Amino acid sequence: MGYLYLIIAIVAEVIATSALKATESFTRPGPSVLVIVGYAVAFFCLSLTLKTMPVGIAYAIWSGVGIVLVTAIAWLWYGQRLDLPALVGLGLIIAGVMVINLISKSVAH
Repeated sequence: MGYLYLIIAIVAEVIATSALKATESFTRPGPSVLVIVGYAVAFFCLSLTLKTMPVGIAYAIWSGVGIVLVTAIAWLWYGQRLDLPALVGLGLIIAGVMVINLISKSVAH
């Protein structure tokens, strides 16, 4: 269940973060509610994840995957441009998350 809660936390955080720009400094109620609810769900599910996974590992996965997904959404939705160094950096983040999940003994599989 730890990974399921972590996936929900990541998705909720990505939705909330991606909607931040649409809040226009929290002056638009719809996107603002989405951001607040999204972060609340994200942190609640992250707290449930911590029952079965070390905090450092859970946070590394949560933040790494979140960074990559938010960047992808910003590229698709907001037209953010990504240069080669940005793509290399994102690749390194993905590689780090994969090492943690596939090789590290710090995570109970």
